[in-house]
Amino acid sequence: MSLRIAYLTGEYPRATDTFIQREVAALRARGLTVETCSIRRTGTEHHTGPEQRAEAAGTFHVLEAALSAPRLISAHLAAWRRPGAWLRAMRLAWRTSPGGIKATLYQFIYLAEAAVLAHHLRVRGLTHLHNHIAKSSCTVAMLMSEMSGIPYSFTLHGPDIFYEPYRWRLDEKIARARFVACISHFCRSQAMAFCAPKDWDKLHIVHCGVDPARYDGAAPEAAAHLVFVGRLAAVKGVPVLFEAVRELIADHGALHLTLVGDGPERAALEARARDLGLSDHLTFAGYRSQAEVAELLGRATALVLPSFAEGVPVVLMEAMAARLPVVTTRIAGVPELVEDGVSGLLVPPGDADALRVALARLLCDAHLCRDMGKAGHARVMTEFASDTEAAWLATLFEGYATDTPPASLRPEGRE
Repeated sequence: MSLRIAYLTGEYPRATDTFIQREVAALRARGLTVETCSIRRTGTEHHTGPEQRAEAAGTFHVLEAALSAPRLISAHLAAWRRPGAWLRAMRLAWRTSPGGIKATLYQFIYLAEAAVLAHHLRVRGLTHLHNHIAKSSCTVAMLMSEMSGIPYSFTLHGPDIFYEPYRWRLDEKIARARFVACISHFCRSQAMAFCAPKDWDKLHIVHCGVDPARYDGAAPEAAAHLVFVGRLAAVKGVPVLFEAVRELIADHGALHLTLVGDGPERAALEARARDLGLSDHLTFAGYRSQAEVAELLGRATALVLPSFAEGVPVVLMEAMAARLPVVTTRIAGVPELVEDGVSGLLVPPGDADALRVALARLLCDAHLCRDMGKAGHARVMTEFASDTEAAWLATLFEGYATDTPPASLRPEGRE
């Protein structure tokens, strides 16, 4: 394929977005040229393994380049070779502002970044831009495309963008994109609610994926070890998990919960754990590399994710690939991955009692854990493997580049 692709996110690589790194690696393995761009440079705390360090070293940082006056001026002078396109991009920035002085100022910061990004893509000979996360970085992608003529597509995740679809002009971004990769049927349905029906056909479903081989092994045999992996933020529902664990300790005195991740609520959660008398039963492990997470999952009883809002959490896929049962909430696209009672247990969000009952069921039944782990592994292998999802994404890139886009939401024979 002659298509040379740039990938753009707000921050790359991040410890919490390893699925993007896997997607890039899988596309490269298929022979595609993929170069990575990031609006901001990630901190070293995100470079938890060799994969992240290598990606960070090879990523173009848009904001840093834009803060260099010579590079910024050079980029805009290059853009002025197509003055009509530059003016259209400026009008688009103005027209898609959500209003207010601060928001409008940010729109013109995005415009400045768009020129720098466009110049970089031209210099590198990149012919298509794909964006992950449809918020500010996708605004930069849209303005860059209007300014340069280089087409873009994006992966739509949610759930937060669905809270403010008009602020982020999801309709305009979908209308101007070559295609949109939605991570689930639920995600696609939300996109359909905010865009014109004429654009529905270019909303395809591309699952985030994992490399099952990285996590595969014998079914874990741990007796009472729960694992949570995610940002320590309010949306993840960790206080609900603490309430459930506190009640479980009476019957499972050796129960231990390991929390992998970091975030704005860590200090508050550590204090909450102390107040509940849970400190001896908890480990705050911070960010960990993919290899360390895989090892941890191989020594656990179950993975638990009591989130209030999600897309389709990749950590659930990782746990299922590790033949681990999962306990999570019945929200958004999660039921498209986890079949309740088969590969895991789904509970209402915010319900500590229901979460406790589900966890107790697994802690008391090793056979059920093994059966669910087996079913979950099979599910990930057929629908959420990074190499097969990358193959479908490559088909979309090629199809839209040659004006022969696939007519289906998913590859034939897959959900």
